[in-house]
Amino acid sequence: MKHNEHVSQINTGDAHSAEVERALDLNTKSLNEECGIFGVWGRDDAAQITYYGLHALQHRGQEGAGIVSNDAGHLWQERGLGLLSDVFRDTAHIEALQGTAAIGHVRYATAGSHGVENIQPLMANFHDMQIALAHNGNLTNALSLRRELEQQGAIFQSSSDSEILLHLIRRSKADSFTDKIKEALGKIRGGFAYLLLTPTAMYAVLDPHAFRPFVIGQMPDGNYIVTSETAALSVVGAKFVRDVQPGELITIDDEGITIDTYTTKTTLNIDAMEYIYFARPDSNIYGVNVHQARKRMGLALAKEQPVPDADVVVGVPNSSLSAAIGYAEGAGIPNEMGLVKNQYIARTFIEPTQDKRERAVRMKLSVVDDVVRGKNIVLIDDSIVRGTTSMYIVRMLKEAGAKSVHVRIASPVFKFPSFYGIDMQTTKELLGANHSIESMTRMIEADSLAFLSVNALIKAIDLPYHGEGSGLTTAYFDGQYPSPIYDYAQSLQTFVDKGEVTFAPEPTTTYHPRQVASLHNQEFLPDGTIHANPQCAKTNIS
Repeated sequence: MKHNEHVSQINTGDAHSAEVERALDLNTKSLNEECGIFGVWGRDDAAQITYYGLHALQHRGQEGAGIVSNDAGHLWQERGLGLLSDVFRDTAHIEALQGTAAIGHVRYATAGSHGVENIQPLMANFHDMQIALAHNGNLTNALSLRRELEQQGAIFQSSSDSEILLHLIRRSKADSFTDKIKEALGKIRGGFAYLLLTPTAMYAVLDPHAFRPFVIGQMPDGNYIVTSETAALSVVGAKFVRDVQPGELITIDDEGITIDTYTTKTTLNIDAMEYIYFARPDSNIYGVNVHQARKRMGLALAKEQPVPDADVVVGVPNSSLSAAIGYAEGAGIPNEMGLVKNQYIARTFIEPTQDKRERAVRMKLSVVDDVVRGKNIVLIDDSIVRGTTSMYIVRMLKEAGAKSVHVRIASPVFKFPSFYGIDMQTTKELLGANHSIESMTRMIEADSLAFLSVNALIKAIDLPYHGEGSGLTTAYFDGQYPSPIYDYAQSLQTFVDKGEVTFAPEPTTTYHPRQVASLHNQEFLPDGTIHANPQCAKTNIS
């Protein structure tokens, strides 16, 4: 869910190209957010369950949180800025959310869109119904759609692109609410996992590429849960049922679960950054455990980019620790806790100046001097974006007495931004897009620097996929975008002209779950879709 704070100030008389240029500048200069969503239907303690589920997703969003509950057909909303525990510090806020269904959302920070109006779930109150919406992802044609809707008289209450879907649903002339959702979904592009809550049902939707992870679980008493990661299922005691498939529209109500599709033109392009960085290590995405995938990345990195005479491997907490285990195993040298993370320090990327960022890194990370003193260190990190944090960490290790620091990155070089919901910078600000490895090594003050190759990354994730392509999105590394990026296209035109960036067309064929080996043990319907529960699931494939 990427925020477009400036959009409400756009003069609709301006040239569309100028509008897009301003949008690109503001939306990609600072880190954007990855979000987490959770929903449950049919529980007396729905809001409490949602709170616990969101707590397991706190790593996906730390600036704001919200929950909307359904109490006998009336929706109630509580939301605020800060961590989940801050927003719901007063137990009265949870206690006010009575009802047997709820959806919740946690979001990351972005520059210029810190108002509570952007905290989700968003809620719309119409004369005949209420709708709440939670969104993880980013719409690549949001600027064009919003401009069109505003010209038609739409009034937006937030600066989030997520609100667009609510307007499109409401303007649809289709007869049923389900058909209104389908018509609206046919107009949006990009990465999206949506949860919608109405007085009578909860709806889950995934984009045609499945950029974002989205899973269904079931409580012991049969109640269904839909959430961003399997780790959230474990926290609330739910069992994993199935991954939501690309192009699916799933309805959960008092009668059970209905598996539907709003499009049959689908592919599988899971964002590789989920495995590299964003997802919790105890989560599984399409049958692949994140910790094991990261460990394999480390193993592959040790083979591709060894460090002769290295004494010890040190991982940057926390997302790089799995890769550090793999690297140490592959290199046959000890893996030590040379860096300790203070879990109670705010994220460093929101600090506005370099000196404040450096101070924040030092507050966030501490060096275990006795581990690194006099040693040749292999420092494992998951990625380099700007490179400033890497430089500070290298300095800290050397100040603590490290003999040398060799940085090894368990992912390929970031060269291009993401437009599907992962936080990335403009190509102009990506270190790897503008500097050679030798230059980057000098800039971060390391003794050497090396990255994992794209092919090794794909092999390490080891998605058991048997369709066209790898089933992953690796565009940030190789420039091969799995779909058009619409409003953002001009920002990469120079690279398109050079042949460094390509855009695949929107899918024209149908992806089937049978193309992923880890899904083979799930119940299939004759058309290849997955049956969530043979006892109570219904299907309405269109």
